[in-house]
Amino acid sequence: MFYCCGITDTGAVRDHNEDAFIIQKNVMTKGETETETKSPLIAAVADGVAGEASGEIASRKALELLGGLKPSPKTNYMQKVLNIHHALQKYGVSHNTRNMQTTLCALAVEQSGKAMLINSGDSRMYLYRGGVLKQLSRDQSLVQMLYEQGHIAPEERRGHARKNVIFPVLGSLDSDPEPQICEIEGGLTHGDIIILCTDGLSDCLTTGEFEEILARPKRLTKRLGDMVEKAIQNGSPDNVTVVGVTYLEDI
Repeated sequence: MFYCCGITDTGAVRDHNEDAFIIQKNVMTKGETETETKSPLIAAVADGVAGEASGEIASRKALELLGGLKPSPKTNYMQKVLNIHHALQKYGVSHNTRNMQTTLCALAVEQSGKAMLINSGDSRMYLYRGGVLKQLSRDQSLVQMLYEQGHIAPEERRGHARKNVIFPVLGSLDSDPEPQICEIEGGLTHGDIIILCTDGLSDCLTTGEFEEILARPKRLTKRLGDMVEKAIQNGSPDNVTVVGVTYLEDI
């Protein structure tokens, strides 16, 4: 059993929301939701790329297409993601919204409990276990590449001038994305919390702030609300979206 909740907020700076999230087949572009569900499970966030055409359409449509995926041992996750990418390309060209793009960060859990990470862009997946937060996804961005090559220090990543330069994501007409797709090592255990979020949240909370909020004795949906509020208080310049998935199988 999984307890899932999500919130998406326009934030304090943008005039519209290009973020969206999905839990099972329920795509949300505003507000919040919570539910209990069983595997197979799909949960994800998507962030329309700022500066490109119709980011809000790209994020919503990507998640609508993702909602048709039923995780199983036979699922070709790479092909499914590329199918979504090509569908966005085709839609953008045919509707005069060329090069509409979106990030995607998703959790897919099969009936057996096998959990998969799917990531394209700089939205993120974290695992919160035993009071410790660990980033599972790898940012597909110029800043991450510079960090891995030793050109910048860890603390320089958050405020780097090229922070918004990301590698090709879903819908790009320049080149196909190369999504990160892998099994979550060790799987999920009782009490684990998976956090999926857009960079409007992750760029504006420290690891310590994440852990302090997640440790509060509140329902998860309230803790997610506290995260969104804190990110906006910390000056988030973007839309803010977060999904939480708690594994409760052993109850």
